[in-house]
Amino acid sequence: MATVVGLWLYFKSPARYIGFVWWQWFLGPEVRRLADFAKGGFTATSLIQVAPVVVTMICALTVVRHYRVLVERRGLPFLLIFMGLAYAYLIGVMSNGPMAATYDLAAWLYPVLIGFHIMVHAREYPKYRQAILDTFIWGMLFMGGYGLVQFFLMLAWDAMWMIGSQMASQGDPVRLGVRVFSTMNSSGPFALAMMAALTFTMAGTQSVRWVAGGVGFISFGLCMVRLTWGGWVIAMVLQIIKASNKVRVRILVGAVVLAGLSVPLLTFGPIADKMATRLQSITNLSDDNSYVARNEFYASFAKTVFTDVSGEGFGATGSSTKLSTSNGDLGKYGSFDSGVMNVPFVLGWPGSLMYLAGLGLLLTRSFRASFSLRDDKYAQASLSVAFAIVGMLVFTNTFRRSAE
Repeated sequence: MATVVGLWLYFKSPARYIGFVWWQWFLGPEVRRLADFAKGGFTATSLIQVAPVVVTMICALTVVRHYRVLVERRGLPFLLIFMGLAYAYLIGVMSNGPMAATYDLAAWLYPVLIGFHIMVHAREYPKYRQAILDTFIWGMLFMGGYGLVQFFLMLAWDAMWMIGSQMASQGDPVRLGVRVFSTMNSSGPFALAMMAALTFTMAGTQSVRWVAGGVGFISFGLCMVRLTWGGWVIAMVLQIIKASNKVRVRILVGAVVLAGLSVPLLTFGPIADKMATRLQSITNLSDDNSYVARNEFYASFAKTVFTDVSGEGFGATGSSTKLSTSNGDLGKYGSFDSGVMNVPFVLGWPGSLMYLAGLGLLLTRSFRASFSLRDDKYAQASLSVAFAIVGMLVFTNTFRRSAE
């Protein structure tokens, strides 16, 4: 049903199709949990999770239908990115097997396909702007509100998911004990979605945007993902710097309104305690185990990454390594947090040069265009989110869809 609706929207309303893609990723994991609960038990694999993947891959039709764009000036960045991914895929097939390489390729490919689809339909920019803003504002209202319910009540199907998937990093499956992941599978992807949605709040015109921003901001805090807290600060600072004076005042006023709606609840007993503990870990980095472990990883692994000229290819890191091991467990590099290291390690020097050159061209063009769109709050917000995503590469690979 999701595929049929996706295909219909793709041809009927390409802009609303992109909104539908986002809703699939927003709600798909929760639908899966409800289905498991109705069936009476946790299942390790679920076909329901295929729906977002298939709906997103419909974007590949845009590449087939508009392949000539790739040889035009506007399509050159995407051509370079596709070439970099193709190189890593070939290396991955030979080194890690076709299953692992294909699974990993898909995770890298989804964002690129969506970007190419939007670029091809650039003349319909107002429709895409409205569709994306509507999706993120209403999505933040729903996911943020559900996140509060999850934190204060811990519904049975969410608890079953945490126990069955053995995700100890998400806290305890009890009320007031969970790191909020709302309708998604874990707090990381949820935090990224909230970071973008909160940035878009300042660009929206929807009447519910402040209510959505209030509940979204509280849930964003309760997910306890410090990486995205920093990314949001980067996005907001860039948004203020790049905006015109008129828009800058509106953003600052909006930030004050958002703080006024959120801060009272953030000072409430159990919420205040959790926030204080997490914020204290930022100032005491020497006692932060994850920070220390990451520093050790950078120090020990840097030489391996930057001397591996050809790269290990797709399927060498992350959850895709399960498909290249005989027992289905994570491989040697199954836990790989650094995007800065992941890109050259997987893509190699040739793939990294092509991929990063294409990405650099896209960011440069977007930065230049932002000067002629200083009064367009959505354009400034989008640019801010893009640079925040790049800034978070030090801690995780934000170039690929999270497999969690």
